[in-house]
This record gives sequence, C-alpha cells and structure tokens, in this order.
Amino acid sequence: MNTTRKLLTLALIALATAMLVSPARAQQAPPGGVEQPPSTPKGGAGNTHPEQDLIQGRDPSALLNPFALPSNTPAGDAQAKRAFAQSLDLAPLRGLAVQHDGRVKILDTLARETVRFITGRKDYIDILPKDADGEPRTWKPDPVFTLLDMVIDPVYYADKPLIHIEYLPLREALLAHAFPNDPATQKLWNTRTRLSPAIIDANATPAFNDNADSGPFRDALNRVETMRRLYLLSASNLLMVAPDTTDQKWGPITSLPADAPARVAASELGQAWRALDADRANAAIATLAAELPSIHPDVYPGSRRELELAYNRSNAFAWGAWVYLLSLLMLVLAFGTGRRWLIVGGVATLVIALALHAFGFSARCIIAERFAIQNQFESMTGVSLFAAIVGLGIMVWRRQWLFGAAAAGAGFLILTGATQMNIPGVSISREAAILNTSVLLKYHVTTVLTSYGLITLGLITSLFYLGSHYGAKWFGQSEAQLVAQGAVSASLSPPGERAGVRGSPSSSSSSSSSSSSSAPTNARLLADLDKAQLVILQLAFWTLGVGILLGAWWADHSWGRWWAFDPKETWALVTWIIYLIVIHVRVAMGGEKRGFVTAWLSVVGFIVMLWTYFGVNLLLPGLHAYA
Repeated sequence: MNTTRKLLTLALIALATAMLVSPARAQQAPPGGVEQPPSTPKGGAGNTHPEQDLIQGRDPSALLNPFALPSNTPAGDAQAKRAFAQSLDLAPLRGLAVQHDGRVKILDTLARETVRFITGRKDYIDILPKDADGEPRTWKPDPVFTLLDMVIDPVYYADKPLIHIEYLPLREALLAHAFPNDPATQKLWNTRTRLSPAIIDANATPAFNDNADSGPFRDALNRVETMRRLYLLSASNLLMVAPDTTDQKWGPITSLPADAPARVAASELGQAWRALDADRANAAIATLAAELPSIHPDVYPGSRRELELAYNRSNAFAWGAWVYLLSLLMLVLAFGTGRRWLIVGGVATLVIALALHAFGFSARCIIAERFAIQNQFESMTGVSLFAAIVGLGIMVWRRQWLFGAAAAGAGFLILTGATQMNIPGVSISREAAILNTSVLLKYHVTTVLTSYGLITLGLITSLFYLGSHYGAKWFGQSEAQLVAQGAVSASLSPPGERAGVRGSPSSSSSSSSSSSSSAPTNARLLADLDKAQLVILQLAFWTLGVGILLGAWWADHSWGRWWAFDPKETWALVTWIIYLIVIHVRVAMGGEKRGFVTAWLSVVGFIVMLWTYFGVNLLLPGLHAYA
C-alpha cells in the first residue's frame, strides 16, 4: 500500500510540475527551422497551417460573373425555385475542377465548403409558403444549386435567413436594432441562428458602435463580414479554366474569348437559370461540362475528380461511426450471451465499419496528395482508424471478442466526435510548411496517434472492468457469493472456450453442482478483463514512448533541438509517465486490487491524454500550433 501511495504521489507531482512548466516554457517555432518571408514575425508562421483563402485573393472587379450580370429582382419565389431545382440535372457539374484555397478540387467540394461556412450547416434551409394548416415549410437545396444560385441570382437571398451567426450577443444586437419594437420577430429570427444579408447590412454599424469595446463581439462581426463577402463574391472562386502547365494558376471562365463554347455555355446557363427554364439550363450544363475539361486536357485532373466525388457522396466517416456502434452493441451482447450469430454479426459489422473508415481515410490522403494526419479532424480520423485496426488485430490474435468491442467503441466515439462537433480541419487544405521538412514526421505522428488509439481501447476495456466490478456490488453480491452460486458471466473467448481457456462446448453442460467450477464467474471475468486491459495498456506505453522519441528525432532534424519543454512535449511525457506508473503498479501491487487500480489509472491516463490532445492544442501556445 505504501508503494502505491508513493507512485500516486509521483503522478500528482508530475502533473503539477507540467502545469507550472508548460505555460512558462511555451515558445514559438525557432527561426532557423523553416525559411519564412521577411514579413513573418519571429518564431514564424511556418508552424501553422496556411490561412484558408475563402475568397480568391484578387480584385473581384477584375473577375466578371461568368453567368453574366445578375438582375435586380429575384428570378422567382421559393416555390418556383424548388420546382426549378427539381428539374435540373446538376450531375455533370459536380465533378468539374476548380482551383480554390491552394488546391484543385471539384465544384461539389467547393459548394459544400461555401454553404457550410456561410450557413453553419451542410445544407441551406429555404422557407416555403405556409401549408393549409398555417404551418411554415422548408426545403434543402443541393449545395451545388445553392452556390450557383447565389452567383446567378444573389438578390434572391437578400432577405433570406442565410448567414449563420453563432455569437449570441451579436445576433441579439443586430435583431434589437432591426426590430426594436417587435420581440416576437426577434425571437423568430434568433431561433433560426441565421440572419439575412439585409438585416446585417442595415444594422451592423449601430450594433458595432454599441459594443466596440468587446473583443469577442468584434471578432464575431469580422467573421460575419467574411461570410457576407463570400455570399456576394462567390463568383470570384470559380477558377475553372485549366492553365497551360500545372505550375500556373487556373483562370475564370470570363478569361476565355467571348465566342469560346465554354463561355457561351456559361452565359446561356445564367440566362436560362434566371428565366427558370430547366430545359435550356440542362442543355447549357451539358455543354459546359463537356467543354471545360477539353481545355488543356493534359493538365485537367482525371480519375482523382471521381474519387473526390465518391468521398463526398459516401460520407464514409459518419456512416462508419454508426456501423461501429452497431458492431459495438452486437459484440457487447455476444460478450454477455455467447450467442454465435451475435459474434458473427458483430465481427462482420466491425469489418464493414473499418472498410468504410479506411476508404474515407485513404481517399482523403489521395485527394490531398499527402498523408492526411495534419489537423485536428484528420488526426481524429487517424486515431480511430489505427485504434480499430489494432483492436481487430488483437482480437484475431487472441481470439477474444472483447478486443473487437473495444475497437468498435473507439471507432464510434472518436469518429462521432470528429463528424458531429465541428472539429477544425474538415475541409481538405494545404499542409503547413513545417510539416514537409522531414519524412520522419509521418512516422512520429502516426506512432503517437496509434498510441492514443490504444489508450482509448484501454479506456473502454477498463470501463468494462469497472462496470463488472461495481455491477457485482450494486446487485448486492460479493465475488465469493457469485462464485458459490455459479453465476454465469460472458466469456471473452469464442464459442467452445470459457474465460479465455480453450475447451469444448460440452463443458457448459455439466451439472449444476459443478457449475461453480466450470462456468466463468465474475471473479474469472474480472481476471480476464484485467489481462485484456494489461495487453492494451502495455502496447500503449511502448508505442507512446517510441512516438515521443521519434518526435524528438524529428524536432532535432527540423528545429535543431531535441527537446524544448514545449507544452505538447511536456504533456506527452506526463501521459507516458501515467502508463509507466501502471506498469510499476502491476509489479508492486498484488492481490485482487491490482486490476481495479489499473483500471482507474487507465481512466486517469485517458483524461490526461485528452488534455494533451485537445487542451494543449487549443489553449496553450507552442510549437505544435498546427496540430
């Protein structure tokens, strides 16, 4: 017991030291590591991702609308727009290439990114006339339709709930000035969280004057202004004409001669669109989709466009998360009942989820033309993928379904967080300058992310252990009573094996008088769970240690020093120390409490890992700003 107290005291000292040291020793990138332009502040932005270029960096007046000048009146109401949209065939346009934000992507991707940034959600929600019962109705146009409609008929959106304002004080201030004596209308717009460009234009100045001293208010207003400009200037992002060579910038359709088929088709599309003539618009779409790839076809991307379209359509990470959940439920039920069909179904769905996950990750790597682990979203998809692969591998190696359940649980939890919590980095973007200085980085990051995945697997296994431990107490039975009564628990092993010991299925048919020796008891279950968590936590310990060493090697190669007590470095070391303590507890402590203490230390280690993974990145300045 004294040894345990000493080890726990050591852990607390290490945590306290890290909390004191990290903020004091945080530093910016060494100036010698990456060549930077003279305007870059000392310490350099080579450490951060390039700023997202939402609106192409050129004078919008020099870039004419490819669909001719918009009208001053809307082309139609919401009902007419929906009917027109339902008659359009946008499929030929989705895969057209466009250069934006430093890479060549497809129009479908640009539309999704634009709509998400402006509206705060994946689809714009338009409001239809009320139905017969007086209830308002809505519809969700396709993002490609929304993008083109904003370019061709921008005046339609002037009074629509288009621009998402997340910062509540700004939203309330704008509405207070727009509807000073109408609380009901204020409430209606406020619940939508999206305001019209007209409301913002008319009330941004007085709202700012009232709150000019508030930094968060100014930041929120600047973001809203960027959204408003993107809505008005989205035509400037349609750089869709391939250049002579791959190292040149793409051009707008208006850079083509006036009689070029693609330019004529774009103008015809705009006129047909404003007339809500679906037949003419579909003919123009087909011509435009055929002509643009024929301009410098050697430069125009080929199969990668189809892959990006498949990546967008599949929504592989979101679907993978739900299939992981189904696998988790089936394997947990199989863990409790031993039914073979649940085991087969759980393993099959785990493989399907892993295939979806792997497709999404691999496709993103090919589309980005780099190993996609360079921002928070990508690292989360990587963590969950590596955890699921390792969990499946251990399951096959040990022939214990619990590892499969842990893999499914890790995949579901992490992918759900990545896809549902608006994690930065969803859009595929350029890489940070510091990230291409050495090939060592991919090995360092992959190894560390794998260790984080193992830590998550260890947490889930430890939660199984703690659930079994406390469950026995909550039901008012001690382990000794459970053994005496021969209570049957779930086996960790396949059918025909009990409590991890291979044997024949007939062993379960013994008489009730011998059930206490042949059936897996809660004590045996806890022992098997303890072995399972030990396997995973040992792997996490060694993998994280190797990852830290690889990081030091990379830092010396890229920054000219092995260690600088950067917050990320320090907290990664603290996380590793937690698992070092786990190993020492296993050696120093004997008896029944060893597995119990290990399980709780696994929970503590996971919490510290979360701080290292998220808290340090978001709250502490340092060398790992790009992560």
